[in-house]
Amino acid sequence: MDVTDNRPDPEAILIKLQVKDEKEGGKLKIFFGYAAGVGKTYAMLDEALEHYRWGSDVLVGYVEPHDRPETLKFLEELPVLPPKSISYKNMELKEFDLDEALRRKPKLILVDELAHTNGEGSRNRKRYQDVEELLHAGIDVFTTVNVQHLESLNNVVEDVTKVTVRETVPDYIFDQADMVKVIDIEPEELLQRLKEGKVYHKERARTAMSNFFAVENLRILREIALRKATDRISNENQSERIMQEKMANTKFLVCISGSPSSAKCIRWTARAAEAFHAHWIAIYVEDEDNLSAEQKQTVRNNMELAEKLGAEVNTLMGHDIAETIAEYARLAGITNIVVGKSRNKKTIRSLFEMDFEDRLIALLPAIEVHIIPDNTGVRSFHPQKTQRFRDLRLNLKGRDWLKTFGILLAALLLCEGLQFWEFGDQNDVMIFILSVLIISRITEGYFYGVFASLLSVLIFNFFFTQPYFTFNAIENGYPLTFVIMLFISLITSALTVRIKRQARFAAEREHRIEVLYEINKKLLVTRGTENIIALVLDYSVKLFERSAILYIQDENGEMKGSYSPFPEEKDSFMLAEDEKAVAHWVFVNGKKAGAGTDTLMGAGAFYEPVLFQGNVLAVIGLSCKNGNMDHNNRLFLRMITPLVAMAFERQRLSDEQRNILVETEKEKMRSNLLRAISHDLRTPLTGILGASSAILENEGSINADTSRQLIVNIKEDSQWLIRMVENLLSVTRINEGTMNVTKTLEAGEEIIAEAVSRIRKRYGERNIQVKVPEEFLEVPMDGTLIAQVLINLLENAIKHSREEALIEVSLRKKEQWAIFEVLDNGEGITEEDLPSLFEGYTALGGKASDSARGLGIGLSICRSIIKAHQGRMEAENRSGGGAAFRFLLPLEENIS
Repeated sequence: MDVTDNRPDPEAILIKLQVKDEKEGGKLKIFFGYAAGVGKTYAMLDEALEHYRWGSDVLVGYVEPHDRPETLKFLEELPVLPPKSISYKNMELKEFDLDEALRRKPKLILVDELAHTNGEGSRNRKRYQDVEELLHAGIDVFTTVNVQHLESLNNVVEDVTKVTVRETVPDYIFDQADMVKVIDIEPEELLQRLKEGKVYHKERARTAMSNFFAVENLRILREIALRKATDRISNENQSERIMQEKMANTKFLVCISGSPSSAKCIRWTARAAEAFHAHWIAIYVEDEDNLSAEQKQTVRNNMELAEKLGAEVNTLMGHDIAETIAEYARLAGITNIVVGKSRNKKTIRSLFEMDFEDRLIALLPAIEVHIIPDNTGVRSFHPQKTQRFRDLRLNLKGRDWLKTFGILLAALLLCEGLQFWEFGDQNDVMIFILSVLIISRITEGYFYGVFASLLSVLIFNFFFTQPYFTFNAIENGYPLTFVIMLFISLITSALTVRIKRQARFAAEREHRIEVLYEINKKLLVTRGTENIIALVLDYSVKLFERSAILYIQDENGEMKGSYSPFPEEKDSFMLAEDEKAVAHWVFVNGKKAGAGTDTLMGAGAFYEPVLFQGNVLAVIGLSCKNGNMDHNNRLFLRMITPLVAMAFERQRLSDEQRNILVETEKEKMRSNLLRAISHDLRTPLTGILGASSAILENEGSINADTSRQLIVNIKEDSQWLIRMVENLLSVTRINEGTMNVTKTLEAGEEIIAEAVSRIRKRYGERNIQVKVPEEFLEVPMDGTLIAQVLINLLENAIKHSREEALIEVSLRKKEQWAIFEVLDNGEGITEEDLPSLFEGYTALGGKASDSARGLGIGLSICRSIIKAHQGRMEAENRSGGGAAFRFLLPLEENIS
């Protein structure tokens, strides 16, 4: 029996467990009911009291007592956080003190009424945002909410109770809660509690029972609440694989408009997408510029609602809304489209045009179209038309009037000229149609084209048909000519205006794409965090015409801001500590805040997080001194932030790679030193051990000359070891992290003199010649380290040269470099050793380890010291025999 197909995917289970283990923050428990008075607050306090008696750190953040004795009794036994007072319209409002709760940071806090709207002056507009901050800070939260406050069920509850609930909570708060406890009692029992005054005062209770708390309403609300809780349990029990398959096969799209009924479509789509575990998109097609201010606000509210419920919100541009949506649906792989339907009055136009939903069905036969009716009754769109005509009158411009009359006058004069030359009436018709086309092209809106169409027909009738200079037409064909001419003019005018609008939309889309491409291209080639910040700020100021600030975190976790002002904004308020605190909140919580949002609304700027895989890399702030950011600007900013996030992440990875390379190089250097030490220390230690053993073992029998020679060998080997230790100590003077040294101006000839004098103390009989320039040459260096380099090179030359051979030490200047050189007349460097001469462990070449005390470790240290001075070191064989070692040091600090 094959049961492997029914098993859960082990990788999916592992990922799920890892996500749970990695999840940070507190846990949220919701006490869920279908109406006020079912006992949510009582159950929450009762469970919290148990935790308190077990020794947990419990704090009552905010609870509405409603003067209920049972609630007040619980509050007497639990520690309570004093509420914060906020003055509002000559009233003192008591609100939850979020800052004090975060400061005290209990293990568990109780916050009643999750859907509550905070008073003006609070950090967050809604209480559920306060709860999110508490959870992010690692505090467990108990809270309460009723079913009518869930955003996706808002219109369902309104249809049932005929009461509009203004305070709502996004569904993701409910869906992502760690625990949901349903508090349920029978509707009749709840009504009895109302009558007894245990929920509201008796006067208010009587009003409630005749409206919202009708027994039929309560039964339906109870059913909705239980279904919601059941759906949550069902979703939790489904395997991850089934959810992913459904998400891959189903994709919803909801159409947004300026109609208030669009909110109902959005909520219906959110519920359907949740049921199918599907991705959903909200689309608004911008086709006209004559929406009223109220309609534009409704569109913005609907977009914010869709975004709050978890939709991907997009704005498209196009004149034909159905065609635009159909094309987008094909490209995006949409399987279900949701549209609203109002019961409008029949018009003559509706007899000849297909309804919007019928056109969608015709254009997309393979996609399901869900039509959501508007229950608010017969709607009339005359107010919208009135607003359009009002806007039309307001948009009339004298310049366009002059263009219209000027072109018609030119057409009239041209036609008169053609009549004079007897070219025929048919040319006059074409000239007036052409004039209408030109007028429609160079003026704004439909009005001038329509007006020119009518006026051109009247002009043609008045001047060019018999009897002349009257509006009568004696020939039978003229009325038909007038009608055809009018229709052609109107159609031409309408098509021209439509093409103009489509061209403008296309230009706007192209401009936006070009800007995104340009930003992305420049970010790809920009290196360095500071350069990325400067580029982002430059584009932010130019695109949004606002002052901009960008915050990042430095190595110590501190916020570092870079500010770029807009020329027309003189006030640099964005650098104030209050604004920095808003940016810090965005950094901590990973959500937008500031002007125009529901969090820290009193800020003077809008702050958007730059996120990469859930981590906040930076925060962009844009000034709102001259007005809040509209939806299009926010959408464009959200399109830019992923590009910025990738640039910062790419730079971080590049820095990490560079650090890895540096660490690798340092590790390689340490390995070379250890290998060199193993080679270079073996010979002197072996010599010391052998000589001392020979003296001890042959004491009394060894002659004086042999004994003296062995002691001399021990001394020389010991001196060599001392110099080796000096070399190793020299390396410790180099800054390990940056490979830099502390440089001061030193006279080059004095450093050479010091090195030569120390060598002559050891090898007084050797022939050493020094050549220095006549000019006084000062070189930025660490004198002690450079002297050690020269000593090592001189010692190397002595050990590989004959006793009578000449050794030369020279200093000269070439351009911006000081060149130190040590020349010997010894045996030179073998070809196989030359490429890796400075690696340390290959200095001995093919010789036996005891044949010479090679200076591999000395040469390796010499090169490290010279590199730390931003110089370079070279070695080569001389043409006449021997070897030449030279190193170059920059004469200026910035030479590299």
